[in-house]
Amino acid sequence: MADTQGNFDDLTMRLDEIIQQVRSKDTSLERCLDLFDEAIEIGSRAVDMVDTLELTPREEDQLAEANEADAAAEHTDGQDADAAPDVSDTQERDAS
Repeated sequence: MADTQGNFDDLTMRLDEIIQQVRSKDTSLERCLDLFDEAIEIGSRAVDMVDTLELTPREEDQLAEANEADAAAEHTDGQDADAAPDVSDTQERDAS
């Protein structure tokens, strides 16, 4: 198995390589299973890296701003879906 040590970018690049290999018609099922095991190991390492990540105050501010922007976008997108439908027409038709 490939070395899973390295930075986050190295891990994501290796995962991209694994995806390409698995998608190849020339890759055997046995090799795909080995690659799957490697991908799981790399994913666990990436999760550990994220869990132990310490952000600078500037990075924390940037992350907070990005999260606020995402929340605002979700709220705007979901407003129409959350609006209550006009049931008066439906109730009148059902009464007939």
